[in-house]
Amino acid sequence: MLASAYRRQRTMNRNLSRRSLLAAPALLPLGAAAQPIAGGRNIRLIVPFPPGGAVDLLGRLMAERLTPALGQTVVVENRGGAGGLLGADIVAKGDKDGSVIGLMGVTIMAAYPFMTNRMPFDPEKDLSPISKVVDGSLLCVVNADTARRNNWNDFRSLIAWSRANPEQVRMGSSGNGTASHLNIEAINRAASAKILHVPYRGGGPAINDLVAGNIDMMFDVMPALMPHVEAGRFKALAVSSKDAVPFLPNIPGMGSFADLGLGNHNLVSWNAIMAPSGVPAPVIQKLHDAIVQVCSDAAFVARLQPLGYAAATSATPAALTALIEQERPFWRNMVEISGARLD
Repeated sequence: MLASAYRRQRTMNRNLSRRSLLAAPALLPLGAAAQPIAGGRNIRLIVPFPPGGAVDLLGRLMAERLTPALGQTVVVENRGGAGGLLGADIVAKGDKDGSVIGLMGVTIMAAYPFMTNRMPFDPEKDLSPISKVVDGSLLCVVNADTARRNNWNDFRSLIAWSRANPEQVRMGSSGNGTASHLNIEAINRAASAKILHVPYRGGGPAINDLVAGNIDMMFDVMPALMPHVEAGRFKALAVSSKDAVPFLPNIPGMGSFADLGLGNHNLVSWNAIMAPSGVPAPVIQKLHDAIVQVCSDAAFVARLQPLGYAAATSATPAALTALIEQERPFWRNMVEISGARLD
């Protein structure tokens, strides 16, 4: 049912994309009369994870659309490691002319500072927020063969099995301290579950091991997971937000599991584009406007939807700064629950 619904939605969105491209003008470069960013050189979009994961897919979609919006080439550069910190550090120490930007998750900005005393950079001082790009709930998937063997027919049966078999359910993530890691530790505590966290150097390697059956489950954003759900390799059981997401109405949110202690669990991750601190304000504004233009385009929104992402931009760069400050207490609490450390 889920796979067929996904195929129908994907076909509908593909058709919508075609209609949108025909009905609407192509993305036009912003400020064509103004000086190009960094003298017209290629803009490096740092993706702080290896190829093949969800953030990598999003980064490539963004680069594809930002190139015409800015009128100059945007290229993806994967720099994985340390749960995204290595790539983020490259951005923080990058040239201050707009030629280096980074696609970063909320945990880098709002959670990691509470996990280590040895951050390679200060997110507040060394990075300039530009705009949020997407929101996305995490999708819980299990290896379909493993689920059949263990009778994991739904999320409740998975939790019950983990209680009876402590640390025998192995959950892969893209690294220590990522949203996936913090999410599962909060679920373990609230539901008295005993799921073992297994960190990887990015979502791609974890997905490969889940396909092979070397791990049992993942809680991650949907873009890299849904093709495997559609193909029958993964079975989807739940989403990390309190409510179901519109795209997958038959997959329950955590609010459906109040009896497990998860009724108030509501984790929604987001990604934003950042620049090194010190990039001139007009350049930041030009990048912001291009991101908003891309994320407002119907064809782009249609491409995001079957991946489980919702386009969500910041009204201004200052609004993203305020959002990060607002969310830090929530993520600090998640860090304390998980005990996650990056040292």
